[in-house]
Order: sequence, then structure tokens, then C-alpha cells
Amino acid sequence: MTPRGMTALQSELKKLKSEERPAIIRAISEAREHGDLSENAEYHSAREKQSFVEGRIKELEGLISRAEVIDPAKLSGPIKFGATVTLVDEDTEEEKTYQIVGEQEADIENGLLNIRSPLARALIGKEEGDSVEVRTPGGTKDYEVATVAYK
Repeated sequence: MTPRGMTALQSELKKLKSEERPAIIRAISEAREHGDLSENAEYHSAREKQSFVEGRIKELEGLISRAEVIDPAKLSGPIKFGATVTLVDEDTEEEKTYQIVGEQEADIENGLLNIRSPLARALIGKEEGDSVEVRTPGGTKDYEVATVAYK
């Protein structure tokens, strides 16, 4: 995981613990005051949300405790985790830039490519100027590695 990914997980965990959890506790308390809990939709809704939030808190705590943070700025050489890669589609000449990141921080819309994706797996070990053939659900695509940077 990159330092940016770890920071995002930690801030989500902090928000859930300091804002979401207390708000749910207040909502449950208020719903209890309305009487009969068996037919109280607000109470059941708040309990359901509490279950989701507590599950996410446990998930985040587990991810954070097991995460290995790798600073891409300290890396160099062929493409590996943390590399920011600019690719040129050999058919359309279209350029795309991706950073190879861990599963939890992947967001293809923002150029954060999951290390387990077919494209990332094909890129690992390649260098600037290399051609890469990637099998995707839409067919085979050919890319040229234009740049490799570690930021």
C-alpha cells in the first residue's frame, strides 16, 4: 500500500469512530424513546447502520494492522508496485497514465491501477520503450511503455 492509501484508510477509520459511531448511538437512543421497538422503523434502520459501520471499522482496523506501506519515491528501475506509468495505445496513439497501487486504494477512474489487474500484471518488470500485450475482456490490447516514474 502507498502512504497515500494508508492515510486514506486511517482518515476513514477516524471519521467512522469519531463522527459516524456517536451519531448512530444518538439515533438509536432517540428511536428507543419512541416506544415499541418491534415496530419502530427508525430503531431498526439505526441498528442496521450501526452493524454496517462496526463491520467497516473492524475491516479497516484489520487492513491497517496488516498493511505494508511502501513509499514509491524510494524506488527505481523496471515497473513494479508504486510506479507511475504512461502508456501509449499502439492502435489509437492515445496516452494513459496509471500508478500501480494496492487493491484497497485502486480507483481506475483516477488512474490508480490495482496491482492484481491484468494490465498491471503485464506491466510488472517492463521498462520504458517496451511493448506490452494485455488480454482484456474486450480483446487483446497492445501498449508501449512511454515513461516510468516513481513519485
